[in-house]
Amino acid sequence: MAKDLNINVLLYFYGGLLTDRKREFLEYYYNDDMSLGEIAEISGISRQGVRDAIKRAEETLTDAERRLGFARKDAILRAKLGEISDCAEKIRNENYRGSLSKTINDLTVQIQSICGDLADSDQT
Repeated sequence: MAKDLNINVLLYFYGGLLTDRKREFLEYYYNDDMSLGEIAEISGISRQGVRDAIKRAEETLTDAERRLGFARKDAILRAKLGEISDCAEKIRNENYRGSLSKTINDLTVQIQSICGDLADSDQT
């Protein structure tokens, strides 16, 4: 069973759809890098039982993403915020080479700050 790094992203968005036990198994497996055997040992079920629970949980998460697309939309939003911030930086650099407008400089700094705030808003 190959570990899919996208599961962590899906777990962030849709983890609330899972039972506590399934969410715990995914966290052990993906975040704590525990083996199926280690999870089975601490949970008191078979390795196959752990594997089946993880597979069902992964299916629940991927189905939710297919239906709702929150993770995909978040990735697009973050990319677009990066593009906006890059454009503001280019405007600020052009301003330095040209008219040196304090207003333009201040606005580009504000745009970059807003982009950073929006990109980091889920980290709190």
